[in-house]
Amino acid sequence: MTHFLVTDENPKGYRMEDILKIIRKDIFLRTTKIMEDERPEAQTVMDNNVRILGLMSEAIAIAENSTAILEKSFGPSRSGEPRIGT
Repeated sequence: MTHFLVTDENPKGYRMEDILKIIRKDIFLRTTKIMEDERPEAQTVMDNNVRILGLMSEAIAIAENSTAILEKSFGPSRSGEPRIGT
């Protein structure tokens, strides 16, 4: 059973792109709090977070593409049987 993602055992879970968007927002909000900190450590963390935000955006786009493919091929997700895989 997954902890966060929708499955037949966890129908109230998140779609992958939705949870990634929540995490991206949290990272963005945390990053804005250290923008004015000129210490090298803070700047390195901020740079890392900006890079992570870009990767998160790529991951969100990929997840949205997968959802679109599944919806086009198999229709909207419903409780019960998974659309692909077993």
